[in-house]
Amino acid sequence: MSKYDVIVLGSGPGGYVTAIRASQLGLKTAVVEKESLGGVCLNWGCIPTKALLKSAQVFEYLNHAEDYGLKATGVDKDFTAVVKRSRGVAEGMSKGVQFLMKKNKIDVINGFGKIKPGKKIDVDGKEYSADHIIIATGARSRELPNLKQDGETVIGYREAMTLKEQPKSIIVVGSGAIGVEFASFYNSMGTEVTIVEYMPNVVPVEDEDVSKQFERSLKKAGVKVMTGSSVEKVEKTKSGVKATVKTKKGEETLEADIVLSAVGIKTNIENIGLEDVGIVTDKDKIIVNDWYQTNMPGYYAIGDVTPGPALAHVASAEGITCVEKIAGMHAEKIDYSNIPGCTYASPEIASVGMTEKQAKEAGYELKVGKFPFSASGKASASGAKDGFVKVIFDAKYGEWLGCHMIGAGVTDMIAEAVLGRKLETTGHEVLKTIHPHPTMSEAVMEAVADAYDEVIHL
Repeated sequence: MSKYDVIVLGSGPGGYVTAIRASQLGLKTAVVEKESLGGVCLNWGCIPTKALLKSAQVFEYLNHAEDYGLKATGVDKDFTAVVKRSRGVAEGMSKGVQFLMKKNKIDVINGFGKIKPGKKIDVDGKEYSADHIIIATGARSRELPNLKQDGETVIGYREAMTLKEQPKSIIVVGSGAIGVEFASFYNSMGTEVTIVEYMPNVVPVEDEDVSKQFERSLKKAGVKVMTGSSVEKVEKTKSGVKATVKTKKGEETLEADIVLSAVGIKTNIENIGLEDVGIVTDKDKIIVNDWYQTNMPGYYAIGDVTPGPALAHVASAEGITCVEKIAGMHAEKIDYSNIPGCTYASPEIASVGMTEKQAKEAGYELKVGKFPFSASGKASASGAKDGFVKVIFDAKYGEWLGCHMIGAGVTDMIAEAVLGRKLETTGHEVLKTIHPHPTMSEAVMEAVADAYDEVIHL
């Protein structure tokens, strides 16, 4: 039997990062993977979807070349080639993870892993043991009872990024990050898109101002948006699907080529031996402490299988924290109130901290500032004037409570707010930090200036 210090079950952005950090700390490490190194994020999620969205963005630019004083004639798309490029990007990244495994002398064990009592893992009949076993098996597309995925007419995110033909029309159920990213992609490529969202607002976890702006942007782009609505049933027809949608006004029937179910995720915790070992779960999640230890000594869990936010960067941070604690380092607990969220639709959305509503409900007296990109020189020059930056501060002490952005490139801008909040930066300090001009990022400073009644460009 092979013996290790650490075995990581799953090689997504939680698992492979955990394995690398463990190896860096001198721990003999192995990672178990049943499919492809990099997991869902790298192979079927974060990375390939961004490749699809980039192709869509370039197509949009070409179609609107005249807006920039240019002429582009005979512009067309090759949907198969777009998908092929996306898969190529994912495969390249997966090979990169393979290289990192070799570089860090991590053993990769291919197969389906199942944990066993006595700090062991069975991988397709062969046993391995370790002092520390870290579960990082991630999650998959969640299925609703009345919206069963058949991979053809009702699909999940995997099928949505590898369709052989571009659908003429698609119904997207759910307007979280996955739903609106695919809605943006297919809409930009010329598919007729309808979004059905159960909650009153699209992207319902975002600040209400962001949600309203995003809905306006979707409608402006030609996407049909149905909020406060639910898909009750889907029937297969000769030409595609017929969906019965319950709305505030009654039932409505929609017809489309295909339905994409994007109603959240389901953790991969079945059949991996949790019951055999006695590991406690609650509401489809493995219960862990601040250092990701389960109730059973020697067994840990990180990423989507635990109660924290189901985000790739969170899984990576949890894995690093977990193995640094195992190695005896002075690890710092993760501050879950300062986790950035990013949605790579068109326009992009990025946020961190409290929404205005949450801050009010928490009893804070607020200073709120907003700076629209329509007043930004860089945004005007770029032809990307939709959106804004919104900041929320505690009026008493100047604490940066939240930051919410919608617009071009904001997923690259949100880090300023995350770092500022980590360093307990006040509104005055942001205001007095000189930002470069002309940039999209100076909108952060301008929004803070607005909160403190010192805004220049509004």
